[in-house]
Amino acid sequence: MRPLAFALLAAALGYAALCVAMLLGQRQLLYMPGVTRVPAATTDFVLERGDAALRGWRIGPEDGRPLLYFGGNAERIEGNRADFARWFPGHRVYLLAYRGYGASDGTPAAAAMKADALALYDAVAAAHGGVGVDVIGRSVGSGVASHVAAHRPVERLALITPFDDLARVARGHYPWLPVRALLREHYTPARDLATFEGRVLILRADRDTIVPPARADALAAALPLPPQVVAFADAGHNDIQQFPGYADALSAFFGQAAPE
Repeated sequence: MRPLAFALLAAALGYAALCVAMLLGQRQLLYMPGVTRVPAATTDFVLERGDAALRGWRIGPEDGRPLLYFGGNAERIEGNRADFARWFPGHRVYLLAYRGYGASDGTPAAAAMKADALALYDAVAAAHGGVGVDVIGRSVGSGVASHVAAHRPVERLALITPFDDLARVARGHYPWLPVRALLREHYTPARDLATFEGRVLILRADRDTIVPPARADALAAALPLPPQVVAFADAGHNDIQQFPGYADALSAFFGQAAPE
């Protein structure tokens, strides 16, 4: 084989290997449950899903307005309990660990996680007698939260470092790969929220290198009603909660009177 032909074949095989690695390893790139694991005894409620028991935490008054929180891909969601108790004193906040996270059974995957989120909504709505439900999603959780808002009544939706489409985020990181053809984990907030008429708050980190702020802007532009956008000029993806104004934006948004 001529050297040029050999080099072209080697390059093609190498590229194919990269594509296969992305196809087979995308969940390991997207989800990081290992850093979040805790004993089941530390949780205080269980959502039985037939093939998995999902566990989490509840905070706030039992008769408070329900608020669901869907966290990031390596987030220990129980770490929010003290802050959320202060920020949302009138809410009953539910923090359910995704499959494979915290003390939950199973393995994380987009389809199952979105179905679990709908099941959580249904259980919470039933327990609260039809009171309106509010939702927060952070990072990959913004994809889960948007799916809930697309399929269930949600009056107020806060999205922290969100994106319009996970495929566009991935394409920004791997421009040399056919990401859309390879991607099996689908989160599409812009499409999910195309007809959403509730209130939306977007918290954008302007120095975010994981989910670039342009993706949050694209989501805001795609919404049928203008969202409230709060930008943090010096914040990155993982430290936005440390900046002044973060807590105030969330507590003010969820402290407003619900829409009629």
